[in-house]
Amino acid sequence: MEHVPALDEDLKKTLGPATAKVLAEQLGLHTALDLLHHYPRRYAERGELTSLAELADQIDEHVTVVAQVADARLLTYQGSRGGGKRLEVTITDGSGRLQLVFFGSGVHKPHKELLPGSRAMFAGKVGMFNHKLQLAHPAYEPLGADASDRDAAAAFASQLIPIYPACAKLESWKIAKCVDAVLPTAQEVVDPLPPALREDRGLVPLTEALLKIHRPVTKADIEDARGRLKWDEAFVLQVALARRRHADSQLPAVPRRPTPGGLLESFDAKLPFTLTEGQRGVSKEIFDDLATDHPMHRLLQGEVGSGKTMVALRAMLAVVDSGGQAAMLAPTEVLAQQHHRSITEMMGELAEGGMLGGSDRGTKVVLLTGSMGMPARRQALLDLITGEAGLVIGTHALIEDKVQFHDLGLVVVDEQHRFGVEQRDALRSKGKQPPHLLVMTATPIPRTVAMTVFGDLETSVLDQLPAGRSPIATHVVPAKDKPHFLARTWERVREEVENGHQAYVVCPRIGDGEDENAKGAKGGKGAAAKKKAAEEDGDRRPPLAVLEIAEQLTRGPLAGLSVEVLHGRMDPADKDDVMRRFTAGEVKVLVATTVIEVGVNVPNSTVMVIMDADRFGVSQLHQLRGRVGRGSAPGLCLLVSEMHEASPARARLAAVAATLDGFELSRIDLEQRREGDVLGQAQSGVRSSLRMLAVIEDEEVITQAREEATRVVAADPELTQLPGLRTALDALLDTEREQYLEKG
Repeated sequence: MEHVPALDEDLKKTLGPATAKVLAEQLGLHTALDLLHHYPRRYAERGELTSLAELADQIDEHVTVVAQVADARLLTYQGSRGGGKRLEVTITDGSGRLQLVFFGSGVHKPHKELLPGSRAMFAGKVGMFNHKLQLAHPAYEPLGADASDRDAAAAFASQLIPIYPACAKLESWKIAKCVDAVLPTAQEVVDPLPPALREDRGLVPLTEALLKIHRPVTKADIEDARGRLKWDEAFVLQVALARRRHADSQLPAVPRRPTPGGLLESFDAKLPFTLTEGQRGVSKEIFDDLATDHPMHRLLQGEVGSGKTMVALRAMLAVVDSGGQAAMLAPTEVLAQQHHRSITEMMGELAEGGMLGGSDRGTKVVLLTGSMGMPARRQALLDLITGEAGLVIGTHALIEDKVQFHDLGLVVVDEQHRFGVEQRDALRSKGKQPPHLLVMTATPIPRTVAMTVFGDLETSVLDQLPAGRSPIATHVVPAKDKPHFLARTWERVREEVENGHQAYVVCPRIGDGEDENAKGAKGGKGAAAKKKAAEEDGDRRPPLAVLEIAEQLTRGPLAGLSVEVLHGRMDPADKDDVMRRFTAGEVKVLVATTVIEVGVNVPNSTVMVIMDADRFGVSQLHQLRGRVGRGSAPGLCLLVSEMHEASPARARLAAVAATLDGFELSRIDLEQRREGDVLGQAQSGVRSSLRMLAVIEDEEVITQAREEATRVVAADPELTQLPGLRTALDALLDTEREQYLEKG
């Protein structure tokens, strides 16, 4: 009897060590179950040829095409190492033609098999030779209709061929054969959906869905399977998040209410402006959460410049009022120093509690960063453990074991996407009881992504800009096509400075000889995005660098102006000094990397020039642009690019120039990127479970799955009545993912 593998059995036993090694190393597939969940990305029909016309957009990509041989020519050539043979085969599918080439001893087999009129599947990397598309030495699988009767031939012609995500060492049809070997195990798969839910939603059983996704007979089979598999992914993930929310609601926390006539009231009384309606509404949600006896877990997302820091500060003051301490965790020293400076300025004498001239209702506000001198650091640690300091703003230094609090009541995490979950957790564990948690992000997140990535947090949105904020005009500067536009850019900077304002110039790289891999450019993505960036770049020059551009500007178009640089590898004291002088208006032009991306607030800065803007992500450009237009004078953002007008990179820039709506831009950003990028590295466990679900397109499924998951968990938090769901959850939440949700 043929060996049927177990679902969790290593693929070596079924497929042999060589194939199993490629599947594991190249595609991350280790067991029969992994392979069952490696779904085809599309289907080719033998009777209806796939399009060669689309290949022009897929240079350097591995592709699979189904086509007919138009002609084949065997040529002899003379090379530097003697003569050889070359087989040139032209294939067609009615939409276009493509050349295949085979060299040397590799010509014999295809010369016999790829005869004019024959059909085959071809797989290889799309290349360019003499301005023509070609596949060199493609793998191929003949599709001969050798059936004896017409019915069999018709069935063969209408069969759907699954095209799998493949790699150079393993073509799609070889993966299909691997799937065939494990397909019998689909009968053993445990169905995670409660039967009643499956019937209500009209979803096919999981075993049937797996058979239909891999070996569909009709297109309706594919739709049935996709509908079911999307539900699985959405539902299991939402159950994990619902259980997290349920567990959080059972934890004890100290309710924190502001004291009448206390610190918060004193602060509000001295504010020189009124809060926006949005700020008041969001503050009420936060204060209601803080007053409960289980920990707040809230995500505050707001447009650039919508006043999130003000909302967070008022929450922190409410906690200090109630006798607790509040900590704000910032991703960079520049941002921590900026927050510390702006918060102490906003609070005035209220930030000088216990000091001469300080208010008797005030508290001490301390800064804690890794680069602080020993005496200042020792004093800050002492102020925290005695409770003298009600507020602390810091970087990762806050997480160190030495840092202890008197009574930590609230943790505010700024720019959540810059922190791993472990860091958030380490800070939260410093409370005697779990502290309340407020996570802030200025990167607008579409609702479905918030439900998928931050599904264990309640969400508040600030989308109203405070009064007095000015509109920002954004223009693309095509530096290569129209060099005079770039010259005009520097004239505009000079004009703004002459009118008493200041400017930022942003570059993707520092340029001090070390290869920093353009840190921050392309939106700080992972390996896949770096590879894509490298492919997009091709033979382009290296990204422009801060140190080089600053020197060119000082000697050239901005000669005579006070120009300074700011980047992540400067000494922290120097960074703080430059930022202080820029804030004070002494420095007129700041040439910087993306260290100024978030939180930096200099209302007198009215113009920003982003060099090589095409090397940054859409959301990141929106973030950067938010550094100008923060005062009463209108803002101007100039996106300088050498990319061709018809390129996808220029289309991205045009989208940024066309709207100031961060939510709209985040949607565009997500549509241009893969789901893995969306969910980010901190959520790697969640990301790897989303194979079928598209967080933007499948909003309805995600919303319904969240409702069902909340209902199921409320009725049975331990899922004792649903062993299948419990098993699926255990598979999703291996150790790493369990920790991710535990710490979320």
